[in-house]
Amino acid sequence: MNETLQTQIEIYLGHLDGLIRRGREVRDTLAADPSNESAIAATRAWQENCGVTINQLSGGSKAHWLARSFSQAFLMRSVDGQAAEGAAPDQIVERLLDVLEQAVAVLSQKDQGPIIASSSQAPPPRRFEFVHNPELRPVVEQAYIESRRCFEQGHYEEALQTSCGILEAIVTDALEYKGLSALAAAGAPPGNIADWSFETRLSVAEKADLIRGGCARLPPTARTYRDPKSHAIAEVSERDARQTGQVLHVIMRDLDPGR
Repeated sequence: MNETLQTQIEIYLGHLDGLIRRGREVRDTLAADPSNESAIAATRAWQENCGVTINQLSGGSKAHWLARSFSQAFLMRSVDGQAAEGAAPDQIVERLLDVLEQAVAVLSQKDQGPIIASSSQAPPPRRFEFVHNPELRPVVEQAYIESRRCFEQGHYEEALQTSCGILEAIVTDALEYKGLSALAAAGAPPGNIADWSFETRLSVAEKADLIRGGCARLPPTARTYRDPKSHAIAEVSERDARQTGQVLHVIMRDLDPGR
């Protein structure tokens, strides 16, 4: 385990320990007086802090077991296992404490390494804030996390294709925001942007000064990532996947100069 990852784990463990201690305090206060307004307000603030931490540890994925456990802590269950109603405040705190303790247990498995969001390093919540379409931001954010996970697990073809998909999505977003009339002045071909090839979108974006020349470093397997025939012939190497990810970072900086 590298020192950066170990430091991150220690930071999370310290933060989780503080959340657990504070959670026990609010649980005891609520158990003694469930109507205590100051205790209720403190509990809500504590729950929000827990939510932020859980979101970071689960890599921003609601499908992650830790995120699911966090959500389920707020629900009572009927006999058949269906969600029935909200749980009492002190019961919710108790369940959240159990979720936090599970996170501590997993992060403390030194022999196996942390399995919570293995590719997550508390992803910056505004990493794709430069994307103009707000509905696209969470999609590319999750795809970015997935591309990192695939690369770390040695699934290089999937990592490359995901990185290319993100690259195409954010470049297309920038082109659409620029507008067809402005792009035509930059020598763009006629027709809708959605009908352009991947190569054409990159080329037009460069000519329109939306991006620089970083895409010149894309490997051939990335340039033909939408062509299934090319994948049957060329094997995606670790170098190809890494280089494509590096190009993606360069283009992200181009589209968001303030990064």
